[in-house]
Amino acid sequence: MKQAILKYQTSDYLEWDTAMSLIRKLFKDRNYRMSLLVGCGCFFGLRISDILTLTWSMLLNDDKFTINEKKTNKRRVVKINADFQQHIRKCHDALHIKNDNEKCFLSQKKVVYSTQRINILFKEIKKKYNLKIEHFSTHSMRKTFGRKVFESAGENANMALMRLSELFNHSNVSVTKIYLGIREKELLETYDLLDF
Repeated sequence: MKQAILKYQTSDYLEWDTAMSLIRKLFKDRNYRMSLLVGCGCFFGLRISDILTLTWSMLLNDDKFTINEKKTNKRRVVKINADFQQHIRKCHDALHIKNDNEKCFLSQKKVVYSTQRINILFKEIKKKYNLKIEHFSTHSMRKTFGRKVFESAGENANMALMRLSELFNHSNVSVTKIYLGIREKELLETYDLLDF
């Protein structure tokens, strides 16, 4: 009897400028919830299971919010970027939200989107906006956040990796490097050290 072989696909990250452009295009095309979802993923670095628990009041009443992560059950405080909070407000107003205690990511049937449904929508978004990314899924946003933090750190890259490792709840920095695709890039650069 043959065993089924499971094919594991890892998510890829979007370049930061591409992600910000996508957020704006989704908003312009009146896809306010997906614009907000991509933004929350990129600016908060949360897993989709935690993003789906967010309410409007959590995002608009203060410059930070606290959650207990579903996967780890650890308490996490997330700071909201001031410019992104303005975008949250625009999405809120465009959707004519009346109850700020409502979850942000409700479908037309007034139920919170499932991760599977969002991944289907992301496939459509990838095609519609011609995104140059191989594996685009809900996890891509978390990786986009991590890559942006790492790349923006410059000379403080090691400190950024330590902070990301803690934020992502990884066992060590090596795991974070692999997660962000940095380790493979570093290893491949080894070949460029050779002269012919």
